Amino acid sequence: MSAIRRKSPLGLQNRTAYLFLTPWLIGFFGLTLIPMVASLYLSLTKYNLLNAPRWLGLDNYSEIFRADDAFRHSLVITFQYVLYAVPLRLIFALLVAMALNKGIRGLGIYRTVYYVPSLLGGSVAIAIVWRKIFDGEGIVNRGLEWFGIHGPSWISHPSYIIYTIVTLSVWQFGSAMVIFLAGLKQIPQDLYEAAQVDGASKLRQFWRITLPLLSPVLFFNLVMTIINSFQVFTPGFVIGDGRGGPINATLFYTLYLYLKGFSFFDMGYAAALAWIMVAIIGCLTAVVFLTSRYWVFYGDGKDGRG
Repeated sequence: MSAIRRKSPLGLQNRTAYLFLTPWLIGFFGLTLIPMVASLYLSLTKYNLLNAPRWLGLDNYSEIFRADDAFRHSLVITFQYVLYAVPLRLIFALLVAMALNKGIRGLGIYRTVYYVPSLLGGSVAIAIVWRKIFDGEGIVNRGLEWFGIHGPSWISHPSYIIYTIVTLSVWQFGSAMVIFLAGLKQIPQDLYEAAQVDGASKLRQFWRITLPLLSPVLFFNLVMTIINSFQVFTPGFVIGDGRGGPINATLFYTLYLYLKGFSFFDMGYAAALAWIMVAIIGCLTAVVFLTSRYWVFYGDGKDGRG
C-alpha cells in the first residue's frame, strides 16, 4: 500500500524562516563571528600584513600593559572624552525631547531637523566643516570678536581641541532625543494632572514622575552612548592632524589602534588593542547593568531587580 507523504506545515515554515534568515546568518558568520575569532588569534601573533602570522602568545598584551605609554595616554584621552560627551549629550537630548513633547505644531519637521546631525555627524565632511568653524579664523572666533574677545585656535591648542570634539558629539544628540521623545509620550498625562492638583512644582514633577518613568529609556540611551563614545575616531582623525595632534591631545584609543595597524603595520598588536577595548566596554556596560537595579524603574512598579 503506497501512501503519499505530505510535507509537514511546520517543517515548511521552518525552511521558509531559515531562507529569510540566510542573509543575516551570512552577515553574522562572515562579517562578525569569523572576523572576531580571526582577530583574537591575530592578537596572539606578530603580523605585519605581508608575512605569515608568527605566534607570540600573550606577549602583545604584556607589552601593552608594561611598556606602552601611548596606550595609557590614549585611554586617558578617551575616558576624558567619554566623561564629558556622554552626560552632556544625554542631558541635551532630554531637554530637547521635553521641549518637543509640548504638543507643538509641525513636530515631525522639528524631529527630522534635530535628527539630521546624527546621520551626518560621523562623516568626514562634517568633521572638516567643524574644523573650519573652530579654527583661528572660523565662525566662532569671528562671533567672539563682536564682543571684543580674541578667541584662540580651538583646534590647534591641546587644551581646547578635546572640547571642540565634545561639542561635535553633543551636536549629534538626535538619536537619543528621538528615543527620549518616544519614552515621554508613554508617560500618562493624568499623573502630571494629579501632581498639579497636589501643588507639585514642575521641577518636582520632573524628579518624581518624568525621570523615574523614563529611567528604562535613559538606561538604554546611556549604554548605547557609552559604547558609541568609546569608538570615536573620525573627529579625532580629521579635526586633529590624523596622528593624535596637537601634542597627542586627540590620540583617542581607536585612532591609536588604527595607527598601530595601518601606519606601523603591526596588526597583531592592533588586534590585541581591539580586544582590550572590548573588555573595557564590556566591563563598563556590566557596571551600568549591575547598578541599574538601584535607579531603573519599570511601569509595573518594580525596579531594575525584576
